[in-house]
Amino acid sequence: MPFDALEIRVSLQKLLIGLILVIVPLSFVGLYLTSESDTALEQTLGIHFRTIAQTEGAATAQFINDRTLDVAALAVNPAVRKAIAEVERSRKGLENATVAARARKIESAWDAPQVGSLVETLLSSPASQALRQYREVDPRILKIIVADETGATVAATDKPLHYIQPDPAYWQGVYGKLAGSVYVSELRYDDQSNLHYLEIGVPVLEEGTGRFVGALNALVDVSSLLRRFKRGDMGRTARTMLVKDDGTLISAPKVDASRKLKLDEYPAVSDALGTLQGRQIGYVVATRKGENRIVGFADIGLKAKYSNLGWLILVSQDEQEALAPFRSVAHFALSMVVLALLMLTLLTVYFFLHKKQRLESIEMANREETPRGTAASA
Repeated sequence: MPFDALEIRVSLQKLLIGLILVIVPLSFVGLYLTSESDTALEQTLGIHFRTIAQTEGAATAQFINDRTLDVAALAVNPAVRKAIAEVERSRKGLENATVAARARKIESAWDAPQVGSLVETLLSSPASQALRQYREVDPRILKIIVADETGATVAATDKPLHYIQPDPAYWQGVYGKLAGSVYVSELRYDDQSNLHYLEIGVPVLEEGTGRFVGALNALVDVSSLLRRFKRGDMGRTARTMLVKDDGTLISAPKVDASRKLKLDEYPAVSDALGTLQGRQIGYVVATRKGENRIVGFADIGLKAKYSNLGWLILVSQDEQEALAPFRSVAHFALSMVVLALLMLTLLTVYFFLHKKQRLESIEMANREETPRGTAASA
């Protein structure tokens, strides 16, 4: 066969030079590409986490907006407007001081038996019955109180703690300097029902004129919203968290909002939020207890509208777990590079030892031939 006699002979020196010229550059290129791929994957995961945070942020904002619209719809209920109008007619012609003194007198005796009939009349009014019917339809509504423009209660689902609504923040939000606005409180917790809720206050406006005549205040259960962040299905160390803008955890897997824990990753997120570039990137690599975590973040976007809702969504995962699939391949590739360099080193050592041994053999042979030549000449 023609190819049986085919023989390629390459000197060991040329082979070694060829291997060095091929393996060494490829090894450095491989190390560089591995490093760049690790960085690129980290960026991809950070952007992915940011997208998840933005999606959850939009859902959270939608939940809050839907609940405020539900409460606002109660403020235009004809029974609610009628109850306030009847109270206004009953005190027509009275001095403001007289009306205020009467309200303070009822407030001072609110828990006494002598106002029992007043409380019973208030809770059995058509407006109060309409409010309880709405609560039966939507159990997320815990309590509803309607007050006139003086703050005196005119209808309620349950007997309120006070006859005159005392919360200055709520009243200032819907009547004071911000008359006609919607007020949403900070997240609150009820020990008796073990529920987290928001207090939502909306103005009651007179039909036709739009004049402020009172306010409706509702306690709204938000436990279903917080449960969205209790899931731990993203990975062993991954979690989606609802966080206040001071770093306090509101809801996260295995975390109770009532504990008011501070998030370790938040300082890095806060620094990123302080720059335009950081807000645009939307993720950081934060160090937490000696471990790096990839953290994507997004604002729910309601603080400008409701000052108490400076909430953020954070999606966080341990960097080692997040990059584990790629790093397994990267470690294998790195080991192959190291093995190739090791084999090349051994081949180089072998070449130089073989060359040295060959030179020594040639030199020894020359020394042996020199005496023989001298003896023959003699």
